[in-house]
Amino acid sequence: MASKPRDTVTYELRQGREVVYRGTTNDLERREREHRDAGKQFTSMTPTSRRMTSEGAKKKEAQQLDTYRRNHGGKNPKYNKDSDG
Repeated sequence: MASKPRDTVTYELRQGREVVYRGTTNDLERREREHRDAGKQFTSMTPTSRRMTSEGAKKKEAQQLDTYRRNHGGKNPKYNKDSDG
């Protein structure tokens, strides 16, 4: 059985010091363009994990969002719409 590719990372968008989005992608440059084209306002995009399988990245993203909500009164970052990204 072939192993699954480890080509996905979690990342965050920041507006200054504020995290405004957390997500996963296998192409940071493409995803940054998509966010800008969608009108999201941010000053930086930073990977927040090593490369992993897409399933592992989704799980990590959910954990990162859970931590964010615990530290911000139950609220998601500005552009995250639901509890798992």
